[in-house]
Amino acid sequence: MYYVYVLKSEVDGRLYKGMTNNLQKRIVEHNSGKNKSTKGFLPWVLVYKEEFKTSVEARAREKYYKSGIGREFLKSILKN
Repeated sequence: MYYVYVLKSEVDGRLYKGMTNNLQKRIVEHNSGKNKSTKGFLPWVLVYKEEFKTSVEARAREKYYKSGIGREFLKSILKN
């Protein structure tokens, strides 16, 4: 399985969107400072995830969430 996930920084509330086939390991990597783009905003908390059968499907969804309309959609569902 592949996962598209959204993390929220507890420092400033920014969101990080990503894709992986091992969600728990990936979250640990983010919170241990192994990712250059997230290490300055530790700690991170998982706030949303979706599961896909193929990496192609997951990559398309991740790309959507990184678009303007995708960010607006995430804001609306995370608000509730």
